[in-house]
Amino acid sequence: MDITALYAKLPEHSLLRSLGPDDLAYLLTDAREHKAKKGAVLLQQGDPGDFLLILMEGRARVTVYSANGREIVLEYVEAGTVLGEIALIDGGLRTASVIALGPVRYLTLPRAVFERVIAANHRIALRLMRELAMRLRLANETIETDRAYGAAPRLARFLLRLLKNSETGVISLSQTELAMFAGISRENINRQLALWAQGGIVELEHGKIRVMDVDSLEEIADAME
Repeated sequence: MDITALYAKLPEHSLLRSLGPDDLAYLLTDAREHKAKKGAVLLQQGDPGDFLLILMEGRARVTVYSANGREIVLEYVEAGTVLGEIALIDGGLRTASVIALGPVRYLTLPRAVFERVIAANHRIALRLMRELAMRLRLANETIETDRAYGAAPRLARFLLRLLKNSETGVISLSQTELAMFAGISRENINRQLALWAQGGIVELEHGKIRVMDVDSLEEIADAME
């Protein structure tokens, strides 16, 4: 395993960023590598949380299912993301599912190894608190967006959120996926994106959205309907 390459992929807020390459190599001594195809369920909501998952290649969506079977997308994640730590911490069941958006490669790390490293490394424990705080902040923003904003501001806010993880200004997400993420019908998203394309705010490509005017999108995101 190329630890240097893995370390370079880790997001700045990643739990594992607080470890140096040598410590990371030690942590991953007992990790197992896996591959999966598009649509594979990497973590299943309701399952026991007995391992940690580190996404090495590809993209996935983090989603929960309501009691009536509705799928609610919480987040889209890239290579370097650490997943499944909540269930490791509280000993409960998985709170969400993780589904591959295409071919992926990932590592799994047993609970016992993760707990040993947490106990011995206060820096990673601090990172863990920051990560959980960030997720709580995102959850609060999602609740606010769902309850206080109309369709257009809500869509703008979700696009800006996705844009934060894009270095090119391009959001590589189908309108079906975007509909699940924003909680807006695909028809409404189609109509709104077409209007924004006419106004030069976005450009639409097959399965991609290029944001051309971030300032205008931010103004729409702040508007109340």
